[in-house]
Amino acid sequence: MSEVFAATGRRKNAVAQVRISRGSGKIEVNGRPLEEYFPTAALQFTVLKPFEVTKTSNAFDVKVKATGGGVSGQAGAVRLAIARALLEHDTAMRPTLKDEGLLTRDPRMKERKKSGQPGARKRFQFSKR
Repeated sequence: MSEVFAATGRRKNAVAQVRISRGSGKIEVNGRPLEEYFPTAALQFTVLKPFEVTKTSNAFDVKVKATGGGVSGQAGAVRLAIARALLEHDTAMRPTLKDEGLLTRDPRMKERKKSGQPGARKRFQFSKR
């Protein structure tokens, strides 16, 4: 059995737990193939970017457990987790991944709704009379 490298990635409210091992490039997200879980090309590109940057496409099999958030947030979380797992596999990839900004956790979160307002920033309509 080949070595398995695990990592966690987060973005917005999404969390992705990734396990990579040497293989043929099969990617499974929540028990479904990548193309089925992330249907658009943009989301697939987001997820596969760490492999393209490090020139390790089709070198690893990936199993992902993604929870919370939406599809876009989950794609970002998977991307960060894959980058971290690759780093665990080979620390020499660090400069390459870092230059592409793939090791940076995106801190942007949804702003909370404030009391006495309909949303985070929106105010109720002002009436002069």
